[in-house]
Amino acid sequence: MLLRRLSAALAACAAIGAMVVVSPLATAAPACASAWSASQVYTGGMTASHNGRNWSAKWWTQNETPGTVDVWADQGACGGTTTPPGCDHPNWVAGKNYVAGDIVKYTDGKYYIAEHDNPGYDPVISTWFWEPYTCGGTTPPDPSGFVVSEAQFNQMFPSRNPFYTYSGLVTAMSAYPGFAKTGSDVVRKQEAAAFLANVHHETGGLVHIVEQNQANYPHYCDASQPYGCPAGQAAYYGRGPIQLSWNFNYKAAGDALGLPLLTNPWLVQNDAAVAWKTGLWYWNTQNGPGTMTPHNAMVNGAGFGETIRSINGSLECNGRNPAQVQNRVNNYTRFVGILGVPAGNNLYC
Repeated sequence: MLLRRLSAALAACAAIGAMVVVSPLATAAPACASAWSASQVYTGGMTASHNGRNWSAKWWTQNETPGTVDVWADQGACGGTTTPPGCDHPNWVAGKNYVAGDIVKYTDGKYYIAEHDNPGYDPVISTWFWEPYTCGGTTPPDPSGFVVSEAQFNQMFPSRNPFYTYSGLVTAMSAYPGFAKTGSDVVRKQEAAAFLANVHHETGGLVHIVEQNQANYPHYCDASQPYGCPAGQAAYYGRGPIQLSWNFNYKAAGDALGLPLLTNPWLVQNDAAVAWKTGLWYWNTQNGPGTMTPHNAMVNGAGFGETIRSINGSLECNGRNPAQVQNRVNNYTRFVGILGVPAGNNLYC
């Protein structure tokens, strides 16, 4: 009898022990928070996931990788059932060798497939080597459809004025849907690079919102126009990414965009989307001193040099100011390099 009771007690203990061991395994890992992004600002208490773990920000942080700095508190492994079927690809690792066909999950939570062998280039910067990849139907398309990512934009303009936002540019593009969306992928990227290269030159790298030489301000009023200069003789100085100037240009741009720029030219220096729209207005509709719009120059194969002619050819082209032309060309070749496409022909004017 005693032996039977002892055996029953041991069996009960074994059952309890088994439950203690099994119970933790039945608890699924918590779902992962939104993937950490280097460009996003996080404040104390905000969460993000990185490398399969959730992290909580202790204080303000940006571009500080979770797990490498003390600002992030480790909240433990995450995952649960949040990864869709077919999307169990490894996280991208900088400096790791990849071969064409490899698929990785980037820090933005999106997937990319290697188009060419590479030594661990960043997928959102080296677009020649990586392409976005959709798995499980979970990777949303880029809502802007712009061929330049925000990371590439920031790489092109590391010292830009906060006024010139990427979102302002993307918003302005809706006014000219053909911009950087006409022709092949190579042509689209070449046009985007050409526009941004000229913008870089005109604004000192998106640093200047208004023309710096104030002595020029009174010169931009053509009083012979029937509408005159209602905002004042010195109100039509250069503003924005292409440095829109002259009362007749403010009148034409305002009419095209449905904005009162003739009477309120200050809108261009106070509203980022308006500023970008004026730059795109000129790029897509004006020949300037050239024979074609900069947009047509790029999509029809005339080359980057013709965009210079259309923007400032009367002062720079045909040997008038080769140093200025060279600066524009240098910007362009650097930007097409970032976008992973060739520069094409006819770079000079």
